[in-house]
Amino acid sequence: MSAQGIPEMQRSNLVPCVIQLKALGIDNILGFDWPASPSSEAMVRALEVLYSLGILDDDAKLTSPAGFQVAEIPLDPMISKMILSSNQLGCSEEIITIAAVLSIQSIWVSVRGAQKELDEAKLRFAAAEGDHVTYLNVYKGFLQSGKSSQWCHKNFINYQAMKKVIEIREQIRRIAKRLGIVLKSCDRDMQIVRKAVTAGFFANACQLEAFSHNGMYKTLRSSQEVYIHPSSVLFRVNPKWVIYHSLVSTDRQYMRNVISIDPSWLIEVAPHFYRHQPPNPFAH
Repeated sequence: MSAQGIPEMQRSNLVPCVIQLKALGIDNILGFDWPASPSSEAMVRALEVLYSLGILDDDAKLTSPAGFQVAEIPLDPMISKMILSSNQLGCSEEIITIAAVLSIQSIWVSVRGAQKELDEAKLRFAAAEGDHVTYLNVYKGFLQSGKSSQWCHKNFINYQAMKKVIEIREQIRRIAKRLGIVLKSCDRDMQIVRKAVTAGFFANACQLEAFSHNGMYKTLRSSQEVYIHPSSVLFRVNPKWVIYHSLVSTDRQYMRNVISIDPSWLIEVAPHFYRHQPPNPFAH
């Protein structure tokens, strides 16, 4: 069956659905009357990710406080976990900005026939660490411009999208404060920002294939072939280890919103998710 023919419930990320059912007190997820039954493989993966995120306990119930806090945040649980982790790491202001940008389809304006100009505009904000840090640079520039639409136009940035980012960011900030998250900036320490991203998105970690000439990566858990999307600032840079926010399928599986990481952080934030990996992905 083609992807178009598969009901949304069966191919979408089940993680947020499972969280909501758990929050409603529906514990028998497998016995739940789904509109279109998801595969047991997808269900097991969703439960495994939630367990590894520390959102479900050994009995597959919401943990306290993390599980209940995540259920309170109306975002993808991986983003919510990233926000909770930023509290411990001391970079919540930056991570809330990143979470707001990731909620938007794209902050860039693509104009037909102006790809070169768009690429040059991106380079003005590009961070070696990847897209998430690049978004922090764009957000900072937008604020410094006085939230100017002219500034956005000049830099190929979607003004309406940036206004939406400001709005979403304010909503997330309010929820974060309600949950007792201390709003703190890490100033310029991008390593802890990358660690917070890793804490939420460790399940999306990939390694560049040795001797790959076309930038092929393999996901650590399922060895799926993936590539960095041409819209990413890391396109053609190809760091050895990356984490992506989402995958898009065209002729290949492309990673969107990509950040470079240190593989040792994966064991640190999700020991049970990566511990039983044969062969050890960190051995070389």
